Amino acid sequence: MEIREVFARNLRRQRQKKKLSQEALAHEAGVDRTYVSALERSVYAASIDTVAKLARVLGIEPADLLNPHSE
Repeated sequence: MEIREVFARNLRRQRQKKKLSQEALAHEAGVDRTYVSALERSVYAASIDTVAKLARVLGIEPADLLNPHSE
């Protein structure tokens, strides 16, 4: 699995775990909802700054979004 797919899977899993909509996550992170959707579908690769913003909102470490063995 490529890192973009790992990130997409972990982002969706963590967002759902926190019971956040894509819109709520995007708003808190200061990005567009369609961008969050595209990230979760592996359409775009997130910048390191975006990874950090999303992780902060989710209350996790940025590395957790990139870990292929994350649950």
